Amino acid sequence: MNGFHVYAMPVLVAAVIQWVIAAIWYGFGFKKRWTALVGHTGEAKPGRAAFEMIAAFVLSIVLSAVLANVIVGLGNLIFAGAPSFRVGAGIGILCWFGFIAPPMLTQSIFERRPVNLFAINAGYWVVSLAVSGGVLAVMAR
Repeated sequence: MNGFHVYAMPVLVAAVIQWVIAAIWYGFGFKKRWTALVGHTGEAKPGRAAFEMIAAFVLSIVLSAVLANVIVGLGNLIFAGAPSFRVGAGIGILCWFGFIAPPMLTQSIFERRPVNLFAINAGYWVVSLAVSGGVLAVMAR
């Protein structure tokens, strides 16, 4: 791998997957508990929801582009070729464990946030990175 590559279709697919998982995770699975823990009332200013959704998707594209390069790079370096879904999911979980969970937990501790809020948010990220990592491993070869 020479430099940073943009794997357009795999990155878009992974970003959509993250967005859908977030919609299910926060919209259905943990909606009541999460909104109570963050203090949301359910009232949104006009245009705010659209901004939040667009920002989430754009940032998922950024995360997916970097994750694709990590997966392809490690696949070429360690596995002598394209990794499988399982390997991509494992790399996604490893990235969560090393780069997502520690700063999230540190922030939660200093902000004195409930551990349940950390668990909901961190749970979303580990699932999201595992699934999108697996998809990226299969698609970004």
